[in-house]
Amino acid sequence: MSIQWFPGHMHLTRKAIAERVKNIDVVIELLDARLPGSSGNPLLAELTGHKPTLKVLNKQDVADPERTALWLAWYSARPGTQALALDASDSAPARKLIQGCRALAPQRVGMSRPMRVLIVGVPNVGKSTLINTLSKKREAKTGDEAGITKQEQRIVLEDDFYLWDTPGMLWPKIIVPESGYHLAASGAMGRNAYDEELVALELLRRLQAAYAPLLEARYRLGLEPAALAALPDHELLDAIGRKRGAVMSGGRVNVQKAAELVLTDFRSAALGRITLETPQEFEAWLAAGQAQEAERKARKLELERQRKGARRGPPRG
Repeated sequence: MSIQWFPGHMHLTRKAIAERVKNIDVVIELLDARLPGSSGNPLLAELTGHKPTLKVLNKQDVADPERTALWLAWYSARPGTQALALDASDSAPARKLIQGCRALAPQRVGMSRPMRVLIVGVPNVGKSTLINTLSKKREAKTGDEAGITKQEQRIVLEDDFYLWDTPGMLWPKIIVPESGYHLAASGAMGRNAYDEELVALELLRRLQAAYAPLLEARYRLGLEPAALAALPDHELLDAIGRKRGAVMSGGRVNVQKAAELVLTDFRSAALGRITLETPQEFEAWLAAGQAQEAERKARKLELERQRKGARRGPPRG
């Protein structure tokens, strides 16, 4: 199943970013530290060109610290890129962001050459909360629904440091299926874009492979990590539903409610510190997705060529 979500206002955001980036010195891309690759928008790379980029892994306090370190090193190895991690408890996020941006564009200093920064990210990545912290007042609306911010706004962090915030934006087509599931699990998509049961099952498969002890600690199913990891995902979801009281009349498990419980526990970090992907896993998924997309485009071009040939008819003798 392919999960897609690109509401109308995101088309306007795309145009706004393309226009704003012409006069921008550094781009800050806010990522979800639990899914750093999947929450990185490839469309933003196209829109921002070769602008220096600061990758900020937000919500590091609910992510796996070992995997966060891997992602920071992976992003920092890219040319023109620096990476740092933040969370809601950070007492001085503005200082970290300012330092990171000035390191990427040291020539931009003083009122005659002020630093102009654009901050971007997928919906529900925590950007509005960060903006409120940076501005020390409620500049941006916040909430747990994807797509709350719908207008561009400017925040002055220092006399010569201007930060433009934009609405969260996904991309028109998600070519990595794993990314679609991870984004849905994190709450980056509107609820009508996906089936919660399927997303919960995919999430459980990821957690069984890497975080079986955390699943047992949360749900107390009485299983050793190896046994829990080997359990079919639908049986695991059923067991969680029974354990948490998601049972209907007749003793049947309310699978929808059980799925909602699992997704809520992941989003609220009740399951513990989790990162759903490593750089190596994401690179493999992306390569496979790009290859499939290239094949699809090639087939489409061939079909179009055949149709044009059929319309022209057989060559004249």
